[in-house]
Amino acid sequence: MEIFSNYIESELGFIVIRGGIDKIISVSFEDNEPEAGETNQVVDECKSQLQEYFAGSRKVFSVPLDLQGTDFQVDVWQELMKIPFGEVITYTSLAMRMGNIKKLRAVGMANSKNPIGIIIPCHRVVGKNGSLVGYGGGLWRKKWLLEFESQKLNLF
Repeated sequence: MEIFSNYIESELGFIVIRGGIDKIISVSFEDNEPEAGETNQVVDECKSQLQEYFAGSRKVFSVPLDLQGTDFQVDVWQELMKIPFGEVITYTSLAMRMGNIKKLRAVGMANSKNPIGIIIPCHRVVGKNGSLVGYGGGLWRKKWLLEFESQKLNLF
């Protein structure tokens, strides 16, 4: 599969977007400026939508995603996309949404394997007592995203 890429610079560092011919496969954080890659229409559209998100004019993403994971991981990621902008849920709530509270650890692991950050909003999941736990991009980024969405929520 040919991989296309582009990136944006944000207050969270560089956000690298990778995609195939017609779907996004990853959105990830990098501290150092990435090398420019060959881009395409879906990657550029994703870049545009992320810029709109950070500008405060987009709450929902519409780029097509290529979710590459186990069936369970994909189910968790699809459930994450149902969490509205500016809202948070707990890992326990997410496990209950997945149909079994006993899947709490598995849900947490699937959440941590999310390859498409921000668009699949795993940052909106917090610990049972509201604590910020478990974010691959770093807890400071999770905190920033949650505060950003909270501030922007009333502006739409």
